[in-house]
Amino acid sequence: MVGGALTVNAYFPLRFEPLTVVSFGLGWIPGELPIQVVLVEVVVTAVLAAHGAFSRWPGWVGLAVSVLSWGGLVGLAVVGHRAGALVDDALEGAAGGPVQVEEFDKSPAWNYWWRLAIAVPFRLWSIRRIRNIDYWGDGIGRHRLDILERRGRRPQGGPVLIYIHGGAWIIGDKRQQGIPMMHELIERGWVCVAINYRLSSRATWPDHVVDCKRAIAWVREHIAEYGGDPSFIAVSGGSAGGHLASLVSLTPGVAEWQPGFEEADTSVDACVPYYGVYDMTGRPDGSGEFGPGLVGMLERKVMKVTQAEHPEVFEDASPDRRITPAAPPMLVFHGVNDTLVPVAVARTFVDRLRATSSAPVAYVELPRTQHAFDVLASIRCRHTSIGAARFLEAMRRRALEPPDGDPVSHQQQPVAE
Repeated sequence: MVGGALTVNAYFPLRFEPLTVVSFGLGWIPGELPIQVVLVEVVVTAVLAAHGAFSRWPGWVGLAVSVLSWGGLVGLAVVGHRAGALVDDALEGAAGGPVQVEEFDKSPAWNYWWRLAIAVPFRLWSIRRIRNIDYWGDGIGRHRLDILERRGRRPQGGPVLIYIHGGAWIIGDKRQQGIPMMHELIERGWVCVAINYRLSSRATWPDHVVDCKRAIAWVREHIAEYGGDPSFIAVSGGSAGGHLASLVSLTPGVAEWQPGFEEADTSVDACVPYYGVYDMTGRPDGSGEFGPGLVGMLERKVMKVTQAEHPEVFEDASPDRRITPAAPPMLVFHGVNDTLVPVAVARTFVDRLRATSSAPVAYVELPRTQHAFDVLASIRCRHTSIGAARFLEAMRRRALEPPDGDPVSHQQQPVAE
């Protein structure tokens, strides 16, 4: 009965507070690792059978429920596998024209059966992590970033991805999220940077976005020392990290969010947000889908002002209110079953992007998919990671071409030994 309830929740999550978080927590593993869950439940059933579970009718009823549950989990596995086709369709139908990369190898860097079975995104042996570089120089523990690069074969002028972790602006760490996608890019010659930033409730908005912009400025100035190309920097993140990634990409050079480094270049060349919070107001004229929980948490712990008294703080912090024709190319991922950030938030954001931005905009809406689907090395995550790599490679090649279409070469940056 418990297994059946978990499967039903994965298909039909609870969307009313305060059970949205509980529904996410119970639906995340069955939704992303359904075959592994089936195998565990089969073992449990065999143990129960060995102890006489089928000597009476309740055991047989329980078996029937389990078999139905396993069928539902297999269905979720099929849905996860179909994510690849959805990514292809989204890139082909992107606003601004199809996103195509000639001779792109779709074979994932981590396509080993044991990695998919375990699903924990352990770092590949070919990748090394340079830890805890102080990007501000003030000694604050949260002002640290890690650089992930190829071990023993540092790229020369490799494109750069900055990843911003999520965690509702109050928890999280640079070591925990975005790992499969970053590993995919690193194996393709990219340099990846995972950053920390100050967290609430100790930090008060806009400390979070200020830190992210300061990290971007550091990367622009120093990434050539690690084999990166500062002329092409993309940014990504999930949930609160998706909010911050999209916000920094839409607000380069905003002086009040660059105190002491107002002249630094904090622009980015592409953005790939996952299940981001693009509307911080919770108002009906935005998504209309957030309950009072989000705004209440922001008022108490993050902004530390009320929306009624300072609506401009929440408006200014909303990426969907910051869109201009100069927005960089974006690939937006969101799950239909997301109970923490409703899918309507992403739909509104993408509609506004497509109506205003002159850059390519692609949107992948994933059926039966919960929040944080890209954290584990699942089948769905494999498809979305490869899709992100395709999009970013296409945008990088697009940036290398002048208006007449003739490719130009970037001058290689010096690499520190």
